[in-house]
This record gives sequence, structure tokens and C-alpha cells, in this order.
Amino acid sequence: MTSGISRRARVLAAAVGTGVLVPLVAVATPAAAAPPAVTCTSAKAGLAAKLKKDITAALATRKGTVAVGLYDRSTNTTCTLRASSAYDSASVVKVTVLATLLWDAKKTNRYLTDRENTLAKAMITKSDNAATSTLWKQLGMTKIKNFLKAAGMTQTTPGANGYWGLTQITVTDEQKLLKLLTAKNAVLSDNSRAYIVKLMGQVVSSQRWGTPYGVPSGVSVAVKNGWLQRSTNGWRVHSVGAFKGGGHDYVMTVLSHGNSTMNYGIATIQAVAKVIHKDLAAS
Repeated sequence: MTSGISRRARVLAAAVGTGVLVPLVAVATPAAAAPPAVTCTSAKAGLAAKLKKDITAALATRKGTVAVGLYDRSTNTTCTLRASSAYDSASVVKVTVLATLLWDAKKTNRYLTDRENTLAKAMITKSDNAATSTLWKQLGMTKIKNFLKAAGMTQTTPGANGYWGLTQITVTDEQKLLKLLTAKNAVLSDNSRAYIVKLMGQVVSSQRWGTPYGVPSGVSVAVKNGWLQRSTNGWRVHSVGAFKGGGHDYVMTVLSHGNSTMNYGIATIQAVAKVIHKDLAAS
């Protein structure tokens, strides 16, 4: 039996008339792949383990597919889950639209026009879709892609044919953008950064859910949320936020799809946000 194939297997293989000699052996059905784990690192002793445990527990009973990003400058803490998984952006892309507008204006050394300011404010504070479509069309794909390149947002693909809400985004790139908004850099001017964060701090109360949930008093909040229902993967519900105070300076992204309702997705995001704010405040 130098071939390693038993006589019985030869007979069975011939019997099925395949013309190819293949031993018939039982193959175990592989177990479902384990979901990706939350990973955290921190310069603060014990903080990474606490965050990993608490974020994991917050998601343990939740349905849907959730991606998480956290970065706190003060303790050099980072947490990620599904950092490179792509999601339909829904309205969180509006922050990218405004950043592109300001980046482009800076290149030609001009201020935004009154019209652009009005559109930008409506787009961010009220999540106005018509204002977003106007600015998206004004900018055009070339400028949007050039901004993404300048920002190092290599995992973001703008939505085609004017469908900005179908832009593909990841936690990695949203965190890159939030970091650009919250620290000095060569891509966005200090005035541009301050303008975006100011508008994100003026979002109407009905849209201030998500990552700000459970934020300690005295900590400033800048937020932009997105929500979109499609025939596949149910509701996309996302929240990006920047927070400063209480000895911390952190940015957070939570993206999700496969939610049965918008409110279900909101509850999932807020379960994650609550433990992150709590753990950082206690550190």
C-alpha cells in the first residue's frame, strides 16, 4: 500500500465512476469561526484588560456585526474590534465631506462662503441630506479622493453616482479622521479643526445618542451619527465622537450593521460607549 490508499477506498472511488482516484474519508464539519476578539493596549496599568473585558461583555448578547475603535491620548490607550471591516457609511461620512471642503478651501487660501457655512452647519448639526448632496456634488470625486489620500484614509471608498451614504468606511479610517480633528496636523488647519469640532458639538439633541452615552460631566462632546436601512444587513447604525476632559482626550468609533431596528443599533452602541467612558473616568 505504498500509495497510502486502501483497497476499499480504491473500490469505492472506482464505483462512483469519477475517473479520479480519491479516497473516500469522512471529513469533520469545521466549527463556526470564533468571532474576532476585542484587542486593547494601554500605558496605564490594568486599563487595557479592563476595557477588553467590559467591551466584550457589553457586546456578548448583542446581535449584528459591530466594529469598535477607541484611542485615548492621555493614557496612550487603543482598543479595536473589526478595525478593517467595511460598512456603508450612512451619515457619518458628512464629517469627511466637511473636512474635504475645508482642506480644499485652505489649498486656495480662501474662507468658506456664507452659502457653504449654511450648508455645512445643516449637514453636521441636523444631518441634512440635501445640504450634503449639494456639497458632495460641488466637491466632486477627485477632490474627495485627494483628501482621503492626504488624510491617509486608504480604506475609505467614496460612494458612486452621488450615493455618498454608500461610501465604504472602516473603524481604522474613521479613527484617523477623528485624530486629525483633535490634534495639530499638516492636513487640516487649526481653524478648520476647531470649526468641525464646534459643529459636532452643536448637533441637535435628538441626534446626540451613541458614543456620548454615559459621558462623565465636565467632558466635552463632539458627535456625528449615521443610520440607514437596506434590504441586506438590516439597519446600519454608526456613531463617531471626540471627548475631552477629566484628564482624558479620546476619540471613539462604533459601526454596526445587521440591526433589526435603528433603536436596537443605538442600544448596542450605547452599551459599548457606557463602559468605555466609565473605565476611562476610573483610570
